[in-house]
Amino acid sequence: MSPTHAPAGAVRQNSLRELNLALVLGRIAAARRPPSRADLATATGLTRATVSAVVEDLLAGRLVSESDPAPRSGAGRPARGLVLADEGPAGLGLEVNVDYLTVCVVDLAGQVRHRTVRRVDLRPVVPADALAHLVELAEAARADVARHGLTVVGAALAVPGLVDDAGVVRLAPNLGWRDVDVPAVLAQHPPLIEEVPGVPALVVDNEANLAALGELHSRPPGPSSFLHISGEVGIGAGIVLDGALFRGVRGWSGEIGHLPVHPEGRPCRCGGQGCLEQYAGQEAIVSAAGLARAELPADTATARLAELADAGDADALRALHDAGTALGVAVASVVNLLDLDTVVLGGGYAALASWLCPPVLAEIDARVLTAAWSPVTVRPSTLGAEAAAVGAAGSVVRRIVAQPVGWLARTS
Repeated sequence: MSPTHAPAGAVRQNSLRELNLALVLGRIAAARRPPSRADLATATGLTRATVSAVVEDLLAGRLVSESDPAPRSGAGRPARGLVLADEGPAGLGLEVNVDYLTVCVVDLAGQVRHRTVRRVDLRPVVPADALAHLVELAEAARADVARHGLTVVGAALAVPGLVDDAGVVRLAPNLGWRDVDVPAVLAQHPPLIEEVPGVPALVVDNEANLAALGELHSRPPGPSSFLHISGEVGIGAGIVLDGALFRGVRGWSGEIGHLPVHPEGRPCRCGGQGCLEQYAGQEAIVSAAGLARAELPADTATARLAELADAGDADALRALHDAGTALGVAVASVVNLLDLDTVVLGGGYAALASWLCPPVLAEIDARVLTAAWSPVTVRPSTLGAEAAAVGAAGSVVRRIVAQPVGWLARTS
């Protein structure tokens, strides 16, 4: 009998198996310590026999592995715990930004197993060529992790711009991209991943959104609501409310870099005036500190700024203070609107947080109505400058955890 005419009982049984696989794997992924089979039976309400059968499938499919048992007192043999496997499926995280490309691979447990950052000014580079460079880095990453038993099964690409549901970059003003059909461009290259049912081959999203998701799912877990700000040449924000990313009606929320902090101020690439990016973007800070981009070392502008500020350079300190003040004006507006109590500084801001946080907090204290009795925390990102790429890769492996049956069908 063909699968399209399978008995209803068989369909229900397959669906139940899928649910049980996802339930048990999800519990293992969320556990603070490796759970035993008995722990899983208690937590899920499944019988021990069902849990054992599910665990055997997950072990055979290289989705989980057994850990050494924890020391215990009393009689009886200690049970072995279960952890997410460090071999098997992995997620590919990609980022295109104004002056760099990043590729990383994250395993099922969320560990970064490969990371490459290539510094290059992409503003004069056409989108097709920029993406071709990214494909080269991705192919090298895939080959590297394959030697360690990992198979890349999905990719997510972070872009500093407005991205629609089809993965078309409608506008990335700092890159000069408009209406770039990223999936179509990448389809001209050999596949980056091995396809698995239930896992999209490629997701394209705003870099600040993916950075915020990376922060949300980092370990140890942080707050369930926060504002994550990615400070690069451009400035973007990811808004997390009650554990979920807030995208807005069209998925374009978080363009904090284009909030006006001086309405009659400097012209911006977006066509407006006085946008935050013109006062607190990386290039604005570098210029205010008296540094020319050509004079910067090969690593990053933020590293040089941090070095100068740490040495007490007056121009660098003044530039960072002024940028933090402008940033604080914009952040205070968002906090007043959304009633958030945590602000995370990511991207290039993470390395500069020691100097940016005080003026940001000063503006919050002066402008946020509730700051006197409900303080706002401002801190650097847990994942630092690479949060977007790590968050992108992490979004892939979370889909595998949520739907492991696709990977198991491929490996069986």
